[in-house]
Amino acid sequence: MAVHTGRHFLQIPGPTNVPDRVLRAMDMPTIDHRGPEFTELGFAVMAAMQRVFQTKNPVIIYPSSGTGAWEAAIVNALSPGDKVVMAETGQFATLWRNIALKFKLDVDFIASDWRAGADVAAIAAKLDADKDHRIKAVMIVHNETSTGCVSHPHEVRKALDRIKHPALLMVDTISGLGSLDYRHDAWGVDVSVAGSQKGLMLPPGLGFNAVSDKALAAAKANTSIRSYWDWHEIIAANTSGSWPYTPATNLLYGLKEAVVMMEEEGFANVFARHTRHGEATRAAVRAWGLEVLCKVEADHSGALTAVMLPEGHDADHFRQLVLENFDMSLGTGLAKLKGRIFRIGHLGHFNDLMLMGTLSGVEMGLGLANVPHRQGGVLAAMDVLTGGQAAQSKQKAVA
Repeated sequence: MAVHTGRHFLQIPGPTNVPDRVLRAMDMPTIDHRGPEFTELGFAVMAAMQRVFQTKNPVIIYPSSGTGAWEAAIVNALSPGDKVVMAETGQFATLWRNIALKFKLDVDFIASDWRAGADVAAIAAKLDADKDHRIKAVMIVHNETSTGCVSHPHEVRKALDRIKHPALLMVDTISGLGSLDYRHDAWGVDVSVAGSQKGLMLPPGLGFNAVSDKALAAAKANTSIRSYWDWHEIIAANTSGSWPYTPATNLLYGLKEAVVMMEEEGFANVFARHTRHGEATRAAVRAWGLEVLCKVEADHSGALTAVMLPEGHDADHFRQLVLENFDMSLGTGLAKLKGRIFRIGHLGHFNDLMLMGTLSGVEMGLGLANVPHRQGGVLAAMDVLTGGQAAQSKQKAVA
């Protein structure tokens, strides 16, 4: 392994870079999680997450990964034998489907080529044909981390309302929350699932369920066995600023600081920053003559970009060269995309100069790996970030 100076570039689409402010906030001694100091922290983070999800309803915070939050959503809102519609938008949608099957749900999985978000028309057709209302939930992934494609929960809600179907709308926004605009209440989402290690700029270890009144009612009525994940038991404890088990106290300190940082920047500015970085990255990819995996313009993610390599070129070999030569980690292709793509994470604690360094490493790596490409991707991205000033300066220099 080569010895590198400077800092490591962690440009996978999560876990993401943790800001120093968040690291320092977590650097606290152990406190009594039944005492008044923790109660103050508990109330603060619960209110903060309501602001992040844009909801007035409870947000349940678990000491768990996003996978735990997936399971919590299922065992609370649904019962064995319930029919659900899910969209195969990528590897994480597939993994959520696998958990649903383990809990004996009847899953109607809408297949796709992983190059777009959820097909709202296909979902609507399933709902429209379900005259007996056997479908109990529609479950989609907001930002598919394996592909760089987004789905549109508000469009699914419109379809549900237009058809007058009572199914719950359940959304995984694990890599979307804190990176992309997300509106739990305004979009009519019943259960939102998220994790701490993506746009929220924390280490892994916290999972979230934001829930509607309709979802809470479904949880009271269903027959699923649950204990640790039980929404109502946690919400009851939360009324006193506590949890029914030992919480991840130091991560909660970090979460409080992370939300402060986001609010200092302004949520609208956070989302606009991610959008700009997605646009700049795609400009670089196209200038290189490579192909972005996501092929639907409206479905491009601001959190990450998945890049396809030409036939005969191994994306993992390319990633290894970049790691060895430039100390930069890029995301691998997952499942059926293994070896075909690499993923550039541009979410969380990130800025323009970090993006330019990332894209420079990619462009140099393409040359080292002998991947056919054109020069100029970095300049194309710079043009997006500077409003075309880079190209204008180059033209003046030539003149």
